[in-house]
Amino acid sequence: MRSIICLFVVAITALAGVNGCESNNQVDPKQTVIALFSAMEKDDKAALTRILDLAELMQTINEDYALQTNNPRKFSNPQEILDDLTGEGQTKKTWFSLQRIINRTDIQGDVATVEVTFVDKEQSRGYMTRFGLHKKNGKWRIYSFKVMNE
Repeated sequence: MRSIICLFVVAITALAGVNGCESNNQVDPKQTVIALFSAMEKDDKAALTRILDLAELMQTINEDYALQTNNPRKFSNPQEILDDLTGEGQTKKTWFSLQRIINRTDIQGDVATVEVTFVDKEQSRGYMTRFGLHKKNGKWRIYSFKVMNE
């Protein structure tokens, strides 16, 4: 009887773990963007590596997501991106000097966009972006910070 109860407890625990994993895989992409800003604020590079698709971000060459820049920067390794998004990085300083408004989410299967507007109150100017996300290993990861208009 004792072994049957133990097996029952193990089975229930395993099922609870599976359900927990499934619900984590379905997190709203907007929550991933919120987690990005939180990790940037804390200078948490380890969290950023779980949130970002650094290999895809390295492919961005014709635009600069720091905003308010004239010449696009090209990053030669993932560490440069992490440095840019933390500490005294240009993108972190720019994004955190502006009001950030996380807007609409559009999900198409395993790809999503989250609109983020950066507002420069002093200049009365807004920068609309669409963060591109895709599912990688069951989790939403940001692969693009596309600036829509300036």
